[in-house]
Amino acid sequence: MKTNNYLKAHIKELEEKLLNPEVRSSRTELKKLLADDFFEFGSSGKVLYKDEEIGESGIGIVRMTLSDFDVHPLSDSVLLATYSIFNEESKQHSLRSSIWKLNEGKWKMVFHQGTKKDPSA
Repeated sequence: MKTNNYLKAHIKELEEKLLNPEVRSSRTELKKLLADDFFEFGSSGKVLYKDEEIGESGIGIVRMTLSDFDVHPLSDSVLLATYSIFNEESKQHSLRSSIWKLNEGKWKMVFHQGTKKDPSA
């Protein structure tokens, strides 16, 4: 199963939105991107659930740079996105993966994981 360039660009755009301060600070905007059953294994080791952890002020502002983005189709309506992040504030590198699912014509993130990376590796 091959992913077309439009879909790859679209999912990358959605991932980048989740780094955007306006989106991260808006519960309403986050709900547009995250599935109802979304959960995350954060690079901090914390587990985040959409319904339990996202307050009215969102999930906090970050300054991160995304690189090495790719998508891996798992089915016609589910894909895995993988990429690297550099946190400009903590100077920490991490590997990221997200599972996106197409539901009623819209892609929503159902799972995300961040794993700290040794920058020399």
